[in-house]
Amino acid sequence: MSDDSARLIDISPVVDSSIGVWPGDTPFERNVNLDMSAGANLTLSDIRTTLHVGAHTDAPSHYLAGGEDVAARPLDFFVGRCNVFRVDVARSARIMPRHVAGKRIDAPRVLFHTGTFPDPRRWNDDFASLSPELVDELHGRGVILVGIDTPSVDPFESKALEAHQALARHDMANLEGLVLDGVEEGSYELIALPLRIRGGDASPVRAVLRTL
Repeated sequence: MSDDSARLIDISPVVDSSIGVWPGDTPFERNVNLDMSAGANLTLSDIRTTLHVGAHTDAPSHYLAGGEDVAARPLDFFVGRCNVFRVDVARSARIMPRHVAGKRIDAPRVLFHTGTFPDPRRWNDDFASLSPELVDELHGRGVILVGIDTPSVDPFESKALEAHQALARHDMANLEGLVLDGVEEGSYELIALPLRIRGGDASPVRAVLRTL
């Protein structure tokens, strides 16, 4: 039986042609092929976009040679209890284990609000990211998914993708591009299912939190 007191909080940005994507990646474009406002009997459209648009999860194949595609990822990663934490971290800095010292991690999914990528429609390179040490620490505390309110778990200029590689070592999932403004620290239920895209190196998600 559903709990009528529970509330859904949308933590996904609106996806349209104005949303920022990684420089050089494919921007979001929606093409209308049939339009009822133009006299058609229905409206029909298609889209062209990077799979890393808006709130999304990376598949291991994005950063690991021979890694599985997004269609193969277990859905258990993306549904269940999570903790949301606000961290005081500088722009361009990585979140370190010291930033979560004293925080109670009692869920297998952790989402970080950094406030360093404040507008999904105005790209900035100097967003915060995760440190591999933090990923190792979270894995040791039973965490299976880490999310962040920035375009990547690694810094903009990183080529080695150290945080992504730490996720790969521990077979952990990520969420990137979340919108956590106004979300209070605490425990929630996360629902952020990816599309079942065969061969996909990522998938957009409609990420929501359900209050407990």
